[in-house]
Amino acid sequence: MSYARIIGTGSYLPPRIVTNRELEATVDTHDEWIVERTGIRQRHVADTETTCDLAEVAARRALEMAGKRPEDVDLIVLGTSTPDLVFPSTACLLQGRLGIAGGPAFDVNAACSGFIYALGVAHNFIKAGTSRCALVVGSEVMTRILDWNDRTTCVLFGDGAGALVLEASDEAGILSTHLHSDGKYEHLLNVSAGISRNHQLLRETGAFLQMKGNEVFKMAVNTLGRIVDETLEANQLTKAEVDWLVPHQANIRIIQATAKKLNMPMERVVVTVGEHGNTSSASIPLALDAAIRDGRIQRGDMLLLEAFGGGFTWGSALVRY
Repeated sequence: MSYARIIGTGSYLPPRIVTNRELEATVDTHDEWIVERTGIRQRHVADTETTCDLAEVAARRALEMAGKRPEDVDLIVLGTSTPDLVFPSTACLLQGRLGIAGGPAFDVNAACSGFIYALGVAHNFIKAGTSRCALVVGSEVMTRILDWNDRTTCVLFGDGAGALVLEASDEAGILSTHLHSDGKYEHLLNVSAGISRNHQLLRETGAFLQMKGNEVFKMAVNTLGRIVDETLEANQLTKAEVDWLVPHQANIRIIQATAKKLNMPMERVVVTVGEHGNTSSASIPLALDAAIRDGRIQRGDMLLLEAFGGGFTWGSALVRY
């Protein structure tokens, strides 16, 4: 049976940085409160760049690390909640940018779990033998759907992209992926309008991200705790056998709670939320690329990736890097 192994990672952050101090000048908040409650000190904001622009840079960097050419890629799965267009998909736009054609390319929208969902899909394509080299991307311009007068949400999110290249292998890399959702919680975290629902808001006032933060926090902590157990049990592993936790970067307190569930010291947790904010589906591949490139994560390490997002959606992946 074919396995899927990570052979390259890449990431990209737009150059503009907005600090908490800058936000103090426009909304009723302050740096100390944001850092204490979320761990976020700054975020990157795309001024003119699109989701596909960010994804292209991250993808090319991942291909370079992998030693692959764009024409080697036979599958692109891209997680995003902020696509360039209704259609074509951002994955198809990226495929065109890379100058390749023929293989499937499509988007996955699972909010902050989008990258884990995309990874799960690509993993199963390779296991089934229908793909040999997949490009998996998470890319977002979350700041385009923020109400910058809403201090409860505008301090949380940022823009960025991360990517990885999966290749079919006889050696196990992605050991398992676990994907879940529960749509009855849509009212707790959503964007207020779309194409076929409340579409008039798009023209009149805009459609912005809305979140009931306390409820989302409680659900995220409880749900991620359960998926840690599910993932370890499915692979007959103990907590001590996990070398690194690479979590979705939403809130430092959620990250700390998940690390505690694993009995894992924070020194073994990849944390980028302070510098990036919540980049939704881009956050895990951004963090993964950072830890691989600075040498923290080494070949052979066991990684647990996990995320929770609007839907609600949640998921995990156990990876032997």
